[in-house]
Amino acid sequence: MDLRVQGPGPTSPFLSARDLFETEHDLSLPVHVHLRDDPDERTWAGHYEDRHVLNISRQAASSAMARELALHEFAHMARYEQEHPSHTQSIEEVLFLALAGKSVERRKLAHCRQIANHMKDIYADDITLSVGPGEKLLAFLESSLATAVADRPDTPSRQGLRLSASADPEITAVNAAFALALAERHDLVDENHRLYDLARVAAMDAPGVNFEGFKRRFRELARDPDSSGYRQELVDATRDYVGGERLAAD
Repeated sequence: MDLRVQGPGPTSPFLSARDLFETEHDLSLPVHVHLRDDPDERTWAGHYEDRHVLNISRQAASSAMARELALHEFAHMARYEQEHPSHTQSIEEVLFLALAGKSVERRKLAHCRQIANHMKDIYADDITLSVGPGEKLLAFLESSLATAVADRPDTPSRQGLRLSASADPEITAVNAAFALALAERHDLVDENHRLYDLARVAAMDAPGVNFEGFKRRFRELARDPDSSGYRQELVDATRDYVGGERLAAD
C-alpha cells in the first residue's frame, strides 16, 4: 500500500493505520494524505482514477483518534475499490425511488443522506473492526452521543420535555440507533453499557422515529449484499424515516 503524507504534521498515525490495515487488506491505488489547517475540517476520503485522498485536519491528525480515523477511511477506500454496493449506489436514485410523490423538508432530505452514510459506515467498519481493536471507536461513539443528549432545558417546551440536545432530535435518535447497532454487530458492548442509557434518552426525545427498527436495520445489514438488495434497503430506510411526510399536491 503506497502511502504519501503531504504537508507538515504527524505521520505515525497513518503509518500505524496502514500496518494494521495491511494485515488483511490492500489497496491498488496510492493514498495521498492531505493535512488541512482548518480544525473543523471533517475527515473524509476522495476517490480519483489514479489515487485516493484522505483529507484530515492537523488537529485531528494529532488526536488520540488519529489512527482509528485513518483506518476507517482506508476501509472506505477498500470498499470503493471492491465496488461494494454501499459505495457505488447513487443516493439521488434512492431518493427519487423512495420519495416520488412526496413533499419532504430540506432537513429531512439531509437526514436521509446521513442515513445512507451510516449504512456506508457499517460496511467500512466491518473492515475497520476486523483488523483493529474497537475500544477507541466505542469510546468515540459514547462520547458523541453523550454530547448530543447532554443539553437539557430546565422547563418543558410546548411540545413536551426535550431530553436530547439542541441538535435535531429525530436524526439524533437515528444516530443513536446507528451507534448501538454498530456496537452490537461487533460485540463491543454488554447489556449494561452506558451507550444503552444514552440511546434510550435519544429515542424518548423522538417518538416519531422507529428507533428499534433503525437499530435492527443497521445491525442486520447483509454482509455481502447484491446491488438490488442494497438499493431496496436504502429505499426502505428512507421511506421509514420520512413516512409521516404529506403527499405533494398536484
